[in-house]
Amino acid sequence: MKVIDHLRNANGKTLFTLEILPPLKGENIKNLFSNIDPLMEFKPPFIDVTYHREEYVYKKKDGGLLEKSTTRKRPGTVGICAAIQNHYKIDTVPHIICGGFSREETENALIDLHFLGVDNVLLLQGDAIKSEAKFVPEPDGHRYASELLEQVVKMNRGIYLDEELETAAPTGFCIGVAGYPEKHFNAPNLKTDLKYLKLKVDMGAQYVVTQMFFDNQKYFEFVDRCREAGIHVPIIPGIKPLTGKGQLTILPKTFNIDIPEALVDEAEKCKDNAAVKELGIAWCIEQSKELIKKGVPTLHFYSMGKSDPIYRIAKELF
Repeated sequence: MKVIDHLRNANGKTLFTLEILPPLKGENIKNLFSNIDPLMEFKPPFIDVTYHREEYVYKKKDGGLLEKSTTRKRPGTVGICAAIQNHYKIDTVPHIICGGFSREETENALIDLHFLGVDNVLLLQGDAIKSEAKFVPEPDGHRYASELLEQVVKMNRGIYLDEELETAAPTGFCIGVAGYPEKHFNAPNLKTDLKYLKLKVDMGAQYVVTQMFFDNQKYFEFVDRCREAGIHVPIIPGIKPLTGKGQLTILPKTFNIDIPEALVDEAEKCKDNAAVKELGIAWCIEQSKELIKKGVPTLHFYSMGKSDPIYRIAKELF
């Protein structure tokens, strides 16, 4: 079933959904299932699966020379989506990114997903390779998520890269895109960021999932500004509990977000990460209660591979 149908069928009730990371290369998928199993108590209608692009590594060869090669630490997004749908009988939403794919490779990945019965995709530009200062698209690849969106929309209409194909079968993907309550780090301002978000919705995006945030007011203001800009699709709040002191600096730097002063002040008083985790869970519970009261379509938790904090929060809410 499509994400928008799940939201529509909820009849105004806030759902529980989550995003997971593929296991590290070499790990058993049973480890992933062991983290998902407890969360099935809260009946998630769908689970997002992130995509992690390649990285460059340098290996020393005989004579001291370095050989450059590529690796992916967390492969398996497509396979994991199929495994989750088969194991739990729920829908999955694979992340599809621009980086690392040519247009043809993107098309082939989408064909695989279509054949597997995956009805939803979340389209993102994706991160730059760590060794590159800025995002660089593949030769014949997409630079922007809007270009990727255009390709998926065309496939939904039966238009493939090979223009000579006759009576090509259309796909039927429900398309999600990302929204940034505190603006995308590349955008000069929030108004410009919203302009491009509206472009993607006008092109065919059917729902928006936000970057994580710790201040609900920023989400509420973002939704208001989206509506004023003519963006009327569901806007799903993405949230994550704080679980360690190191995240006070890592999260703002990595995701271009602010952490409220009150939360930072209390976290700095904590004697260890265990205390920070308890604080983060309590903060996220109160944050979630307010979001539910406002009628958000689903609470979408960024699990980061850790199910225990999410379970404890969901237990208080659902």
